[in-house]
Parts: sequence; C-alpha cells; structure tokens
Amino acid sequence: MQQHEVVIIGGGPAGLTAGIYTARYGLDTLLLERGLYGGQIVNARLVDNYPGFPDGISGMDLGQLIYNQAAKFAVKMETVEVTGFSTSDSGFIIKTEDEEISSRSVIIATGSNYQKLNIDGENKLSGRGVSYCATCDGFLFRGKTVAVIGGGDTAATDALELSEHASTVYLIHRRNQLRAAEINQRHVFAQPKIHMVWDSVVEKIEGQDKVTNLRVKNVKSGESSSLEVDGVFVAIGLLPNNGLIKGIVEIDTAGNIVTDDMMRTSKPGIFAAGDIRRNSPRQVSAAVGDGAAAAKAVFSYLREQA
Repeated sequence: MQQHEVVIIGGGPAGLTAGIYTARYGLDTLLLERGLYGGQIVNARLVDNYPGFPDGISGMDLGQLIYNQAAKFAVKMETVEVTGFSTSDSGFIIKTEDEEISSRSVIIATGSNYQKLNIDGENKLSGRGVSYCATCDGFLFRGKTVAVIGGGDTAATDALELSEHASTVYLIHRRNQLRAAEINQRHVFAQPKIHMVWDSVVEKIEGQDKVTNLRVKNVKSGESSSLEVDGVFVAIGLLPNNGLIKGIVEIDTAGNIVTDDMMRTSKPGIFAAGDIRRNSPRQVSAAVGDGAAAAKAVFSYLREQA
C-alpha cells in the first residue's frame, strides 16, 4: 500500500497549486486526477482575467502551464479514478480502481460540474456559442445577441455581466418570476438590454459550426418559436463533486464543503480548495489562492501531529 503525507484529489488549478506548495514544503505528495489536468478552465477558449497574462491565454494552455510547474517540483501525479474514501487510525484510506492508498492528510479539490440542459445541440456546440461561464466568455460576444437560461442569482448576474458586452440579452426562465435575490432582480429589470422570456424552456440549440438560434417552447401555451442568438449561457446551477466526502465532513445545503479561511473542514486532516468549497468565487485566481492556503494549513497540521 502506498503511504503519503498528503494526497490531493483533483488536478484543477486548486489541486495543482496545492501540490506545488506541499512539494515546496518538503511534504511527500501524491495528486490523483481522473481526467484532464487543469479542471474546468481547460474548456475556456480565452482567459483574460488571470494575472500575468495581459493579452489573455487559452484555458488549455494555462492548465498545461500549471501542470508543468507542479511536475517541475516533482509532485507525483497519477491519472486514476478515486472510488472510495474512509478514515483510519493513521489518517485516511483512498481507494482507486487499482489499489488502496494511505495518507496522513487529504486535500479535496474535486470541483464542480456545470449542470447541463441535456438537450439537442448542447454538447455539439459547447465552446462554439454554448457556454456555462459568463465571466469567462462574455467578452467574446461584444455587440452580439445572447441568451441566458435560468432564473436564480447566477442567471441574473450572468445576464447583467453579459449586458456589458452584448447588444441584446434574452433571459429565459420556465416560470413567470425570477428566483434571484430582490436586488439582482431590480438590476435586471432596470437594464434595457435585458429582455425577459417568461414561462419558457429551450428545447434545442441549433447551428452547424456555431450557435445560430434556439428552439423555445412556452410551457403554458405549448407553442414553439425560434429565437436568433449568437450565443447561449446555461446558468441553472452547479453540481459539486462531493460524492467521496459525504458523511465525513460538513456539507452545506448546496452540496459544497464547509471550510474555514484556511481551507480546514470539520474533520481534522481533511482540507478543501477551489470550487468544491462553500463561498468559492469559482474563478481560477481564487482556486489558486485556495490551493496555496490549503497547502500551508496541511503543513501546519502535520507539524503539529509530529
């Protein structure tokens, strides 16, 4: 059985940064990632809000650079699915498809997945007009027509952010009133670029090489219509990847891990960083800061346990 001082689960910006710092602290570190290193950011065509890249950088390139830096500091990384997680007398047991791994501490950096509509055209046109992040991709639609799907605070704030770039923003919601906070609703209704499409759902996203229009159905009348847009932003929520940790640490009603300001969870020895934790801004720069903070907390925790 492998034994380590710290195991990091998740190879996005938070996990990779945590690995860089734990390695620099001289801790025996293993990072486990089931898919692409870099996390959600690899899906962004251009990241222009990350410090140090004034002309922007593709999400794929940024993720690769962070990965390369972790590799430079000799962080041991394995591409493998984590299938189980439990506590033990000496710390924690992480189960993978191939083996069990023992660790004195764990950093959970498994992130969240954007909730999808699961309709025709969504996957095909993802990154070609279909987006899940207004902060990441809004600037790509300067002077264009876009739609936002959702009715909560994320949809409202996305619509407001997009109104800074787009000429027209349609906010499509299946009900006849928003679920967003009152202050966000007031801002939405006061913005002349935002047009409400009430009692409606999107049945299909159409286009060949890019989004050209949406097939929209009114849930009350049953009538369908076509709405011409250059892009569509899906804002119906996030699904935290918390399956491994449920029942072990405190989780809020949205499924996010509750931490203090040093990324410590309710269970000593377990830390969380990035999108998976409560109140995360869900920005790559914030995830990097979380990773650094978690690594420092792990170092302090292990030193106290020695």
